[in-house]
Amino acid sequence: MRLLAIDPFHGAAGDMICGALLSAGAGPEPVLRAMESVVHAPRIEQVTRCGIAAVKVHTQAGQAHRSLEEVVTIVRGADAPAEVITRAERIFSRIAAAEESVHGKMTHFHEVGADDAIADVIGSCMALHLLAADRVMVLPVATGKGTVRCCHGILPVPAPATAAILASGELLVYSGDADGEQLTPTGAAILSEIGDETGRDLPPGRIIKTGYGAGDREDPESPNVLRVIIMDCQGLSNDTVDILETNVDDVPGEVIGSVLSLVMEKGARDATAIPLLMKKGRPGYLVRIISPVTLSPRLSEILARELGTLGIRVTPAVHRFVAGRCIQDVEVSISGGTFLFPVKYGYIGGECYMVKPEFSVVEKFAREYDLPVRDLLSLVEKAGKRQAGADKGI
Repeated sequence: MRLLAIDPFHGAAGDMICGALLSAGAGPEPVLRAMESVVHAPRIEQVTRCGIAAVKVHTQAGQAHRSLEEVVTIVRGADAPAEVITRAERIFSRIAAAEESVHGKMTHFHEVGADDAIADVIGSCMALHLLAADRVMVLPVATGKGTVRCCHGILPVPAPATAAILASGELLVYSGDADGEQLTPTGAAILSEIGDETGRDLPPGRIIKTGYGAGDREDPESPNVLRVIIMDCQGLSNDTVDILETNVDDVPGEVIGSVLSLVMEKGARDATAIPLLMKKGRPGYLVRIISPVTLSPRLSEILARELGTLGIRVTPAVHRFVAGRCIQDVEVSISGGTFLFPVKYGYIGGECYMVKPEFSVVEKFAREYDLPVRDLLSLVEKAGKRQAGADKGI
């Protein structure tokens, strides 16, 4: 499995992430072309920070305040694959939601509308796409400490919008030793969106390459860079989850179904309800949630509030093995037209062993065009296998 580990030990900003991915081997020409197609022609410079050679990305962009809709229009015109554009849209939606949660309903956003943010997000997404990692892991992020001056005045670090973005994801953070802002809203949103997992330590594996992206400031005590490490991790990745469980016998089935959907929306890896016979012969359910370690307190609180239960059993730090996976758009010809369907691929040791179309997308298309869902699923799966070159291995 090809793992891309991001180490924001001195914080993260959009230009630092983009620079580190370029330094780690992403082809500069398509990245620069994608950035130039949305804002201005960027410039890449080799610099040093405390003796470490790093890539500095200069977006050379001016200031602008735009609505989310205006930003999305610009992003959709980027010279980049559909996967890159979709990911960039999700990042900007995350930033916009955070700014609105802090500042209320806004006509124009500050971080969302800035030219440099648009260029940095598109560049980072394009560079990540080119590196084609099976998994992306984000190590703990230094936020900085103290205060920062911005358009809203002097604010605490992490800035309110940054803190709101962090609350929407699973990143592990710490203050670090440096005063001032080390983690920007754009940096937080990119990392929250692209990371498949978080952790404090690297898994076993062989380091293939490292890359460093430089920030603006020169810190005499610590290199102001973000590090990217590309690793070859054989077999399955080792992941850690908590198992949350509770028994209920006085909750309607509709409520249990609603709770399962809610915890999945809030970041659970899986959610199930198992019928069982409880004390005094009462029928009930065992509600079981597979939770990322960092989300266990929040998901336990949701279970308690929604189900009215007084206790949640937590089996902590259960190790699970996770196959490498990715989602790619697959072209399928239907009635003389060509359509794109997202397909999930599973990998072990670099070999594709699973091809699974996204059911909800296939179902919606089938209903719209009056096609049998089963037949369309088979058609998309076959196209996915051809694209992966996996017909013989599955």
